[in-house]
Amino acid sequence: MNTRLDHRDPLVFDTHELGRRPGAMKKVSRTVPAPKGLGIADVIGVPEGADVELELRLESVMEGVLVTGTAHAPVEGECVRCLEPVGYELDADFQEMFSYPDADTRTARAGEAGDDAEDEDAFHLEDDLFDLEPLLRDAVVLALPLQPVCREDCPGLCAQCGARLADDPDHHHEAVDIRWAALQEFQQNGAGDGTDENQEK
Repeated sequence: MNTRLDHRDPLVFDTHELGRRPGAMKKVSRTVPAPKGLGIADVIGVPEGADVELELRLESVMEGVLVTGTAHAPVEGECVRCLEPVGYELDADFQEMFSYPDADTRTARAGEAGDDAEDEDAFHLEDDLFDLEPLLRDAVVLALPLQPVCREDCPGLCAQCGARLADDPDHHHEAVDIRWAALQEFQQNGAGDGTDENQEK
């Protein structure tokens, strides 16, 4: 059911040099193009094709290869308050175990409740290769704000005319309370007529 990994994919890494000697370690630095949809859809994320700088540490352990790393990438989005563009540099940290296909540490507890779910979520090596993309996506999404703002105190837009309030702090509209509308109409029309009648008398 799973598509075989392609070693030419920039987000696929080879652990062959580590062997299966617990304690073996390898550091990898790689700059890769951001895959499509790396972020929170229609809110904020890493532009497709942008440079993602990866710093990884691969450690061989009994069960597989422990991958620890950091991704550095540019992020673009839109302020949820004023709709202005938002952009900054993001650092996302991650760590995950990629198990050997024949690792029996999980199957030894196959009778325990919840193991089926754990197996489904587990990451595995394939021919000494692992795909970093799912792990990278999870790390980036967790590091992004669900409601990005251009600045913490962004006042947003005027609810009446849509003007950006940060550009005009004194911006306001003369609000008329509908509860006083009848009184204002009376003052403008009726009050004048009554005064004239009193003067005539």
